[in-house]
Amino acid sequence: MNRPIRILVAKVGLDGHDRGAKVIASSLKDAGMEVIYTGLRQTPEMVVNAALQEDVDAIGISILSGAHMTVFPKVLALMKEKGMTDVLLTGGGIIPDEDMKQLQAQGCGSLFPPGTPTAEIAGYINDWVKEHRAF
Repeated sequence: MNRPIRILVAKVGLDGHDRGAKVIASSLKDAGMEVIYTGLRQTPEMVVNAALQEDVDAIGISILSGAHMTVFPKVLALMKEKGMTDVLLTGGGIIPDEDMKQLQAQGCGSLFPPGTPTAEIAGYINDWVKEHRAF
């Protein structure tokens, strides 16, 4: 089956700034992906359940609140619990380099700081999905 890559873009927690997430969602759509945007103030459980229902290839979390060391591990744990081992967890925002390394060591994919070219993000998701999922 040859279908477009499906990605869920989410804002988790009380972070109310979603302009970056909307820009990313729009650019991924322009790159040919199907994008599901959850909107603001999602819980990790809401994100993982929506990703499971939508049968996504990837979850992208935008986070500016500083809660990344809580949010990403919680989402990863829920994904493992639900057997979502072939779904990419990626994202970006204000995340220090050292924290990015720790999160990637725990199982997150690449994480992107503000200012990353959207084509780089789309290319990374495309490459990861082609390598890890069978269509």
